[in-house]
Amino acid sequence: MKEISRRAFVATAAVSASIMASRAVVAQEQAPANPQAPAETPPAAAPAPEPATPAPAPAPAPAAPKAAALPAGPFKQPPLPFDEAALDPVIGERTVALHYLRHHASYYNNLNAITPGTKYAKMSLEEIIVEGDHDVDKRFFNNAGQAWNHERYWEMLKPGGPKVPGGRLAQLIYDNFGSVADLKEKMVVASANLFGSGWTWLAQDGSKLSIMNANGGDSPLTIGKTPLLGIDVWEHAYYLDYENRRPEHVKAVLDKLVNWDVVASRLK
Repeated sequence: MKEISRRAFVATAAVSASIMASRAVVAQEQAPANPQAPAETPPAAAPAPEPATPAPAPAPAPAAPKAAALPAGPFKQPPLPFDEAALDPVIGERTVALHYLRHHASYYNNLNAITPGTKYAKMSLEEIIVEGDHDVDKRFFNNAGQAWNHERYWEMLKPGGPKVPGGRLAQLIYDNFGSVADLKEKMVVASANLFGSGWTWLAQDGSKLSIMNANGGDSPLTIGKTPLLGIDVWEHAYYLDYENRRPEHVKAVLDKLVNWDVVASRLK
């Protein structure tokens, strides 16, 4: 009996062990794969945008031109007969300032530097022009001519006068050109045909009026005619405002700026 009981216990234990092993295998098969797998790595944050580049500061406005320093001498530049901005927009303020304070002033500067000890030292500008025209040394003629031409130029542009000629001047224009419009058109064409730098003039010779071009600082004075109206067609007179459009500049001056009373006052 004891032997049978012992064998039965051994058999029962073996069966229990087999059942436990089977349950362990089943449990292992039903468990989720990789239960401790790490969580997915979150996407990297987008880089912060670069700070915007600030816009460049605007360029400073060009400094106002200053007058050329004049040595002591008898030749004095007359004051400009109007404010530098008075001709705007036909001729800009900066153009007038550069033209008057730099270019025109330099001719008096040069005369005061070169005439001491010469026959020109005590002459008027008109006398230097006539005499210097025959001199081999053209410095006297050129500087006196440009100084005088510009004096007439600024006077003629003085604001406030009539924009159309009248009286005797108007009659002479009609007699010689047919109309004021024809005179202006002929002056514009003449100025466009002037090669290089110079002046386009309306000149008087008795009852005759004519249009003539002159290079450099020349004028009708050198051929015995009376200069009535002179348009400066050196580039410094118009390039900042019109670039290379010289005829456009001349037409605008004739239509909008010329003081015809000043022109009439020069008639002989």
